[in-house]
Order: sequence, then structure tokens, then C-alpha cells
Amino acid sequence: MEFIFMLTKDDLSVPDALEVYEQIRPLERLRYVGFKDVGLPTADLATLTERMHDDGRTVMLEVVSESKDAELRSVRTGLDIGVDWILGGTHAEDVAPLVAGSGIVYCPFPGTVVGHPSKLRGSIPEIVDSAERLAAMPEVGGLDLLAYRHEGDVEALVRETVAAVDIPVIAAGSVREDAQIRFLADAGIWGFTIGGAVFEGKLPTADTTVPGQLEHVLDLLETLPNAG
Repeated sequence: MEFIFMLTKDDLSVPDALEVYEQIRPLERLRYVGFKDVGLPTADLATLTERMHDDGRTVMLEVVSESKDAELRSVRTGLDIGVDWILGGTHAEDVAPLVAGSGIVYCPFPGTVVGHPSKLRGSIPEIVDSAERLAAMPEVGGLDLLAYRHEGDVEALVRETVAAVDIPVIAAGSVREDAQIRFLADAGIWGFTIGGAVFEGKLPTADTTVPGQLEHVLDLLETLPNAG
């Protein structure tokens, strides 16, 4: 299981993302870092991408814009600045021609996603059916599941989605407890994102700095059989 640190809070890239990234550059165990498509100008996102690539990291852009036109603009931005993965978005059929042949790993949201910050709606069977349909698209390399943004049985949702598809599933959003991370590892999730909880110092360690919060997650992952 992989950990993706998102330079985001409340579904927005944090305004001081460049400064925060400088603080965490020395964390060699941190392999995946991402940001949202809203909250920062494209020039800053391009600079972040360049610095992360210089450090040998994989860069992920998560699309949370609600309209189709804004989503497509964000995907094109991701292609232009050279991110490695594009997560999120709800218009996979429109995005597919843009990412085809690009080498980007595209992981749209399964299910019905509404609002900003994004929330996942629908029954588990409906979300799993959506996941299966998306996974059948050749341009889709994974799924960005808003597991803890769903009001139903999150554990059942995660297990049934992972069991239904043969591509990576990322648990995106609202992870802030060690027990959640342990469950996701046990359930076979490929990876998970944390953003706001790190900036709020919510993870259970005395060190509430961003590097300290990240070190806690990275240390925890080393104790889990399905991590790294």
C-alpha cells in the first residue's frame, strides 16, 4: 500500500504549497506527492511538478472541479505540466481521448460525486457497478474512491470495490486515523491520500508539524504487511 501526501486542505491546494514542499523534500521515504486542480496558479503547479521530479518523486494531480469544461481544462493542464497520475474527475468518457497514449495513469472517481469538498453518493452496488464500468475502459489505470466521504458502510464499500476490479484503487480523502490506514492495508487498497489531516495535526503523534505528521504515517506503513 502506498501513501500519497496531498498538498491540499478542504479540497484546495494550500496557498503555501511551494514552501511546504521545501520542508518535506528531505523525506526520502515519501514517494508520492500530489495537489488539486484548484487553489494555485498553473505556474506554481508546474514548479511543484518540476521540483518533485527532480527529487525522483511521482506527481499526482487530483481533479475536483465540478463542471465538465473545468475538468477538461484541468486534465489538459496536467498533461502540459507533466504530472504522472491524474486522479478524480467524473467525466471519464470525455477525458479518455485526452489521456490516451500519454503515459499518464488516469484514475477517475467511481460513483456519484457531488459538491466541493467532494462527497460520494449512491449505494454500494451502484458505486461498484460504476467502478467496474470505469475499469473496463482501456484508458483507465486505476480508481480514486472517496471511501471516507461516503455515508454508508465504508469498510464494505472498500472491500467490494477492491474485489470487483483488477486495477489499483486509491482511498481518497478524510483519512486521519491509524485504524483507517490499517484497515485499508488489510482490504487490499493500492494507496491512500492524506492532506488536510496533516495540515491540521490530526494524526496521533505529538509532533504536529507537517514533516512530523508524515513521518508518523511512514513509520506506521513500515509495520503493515501490505504497505510499500
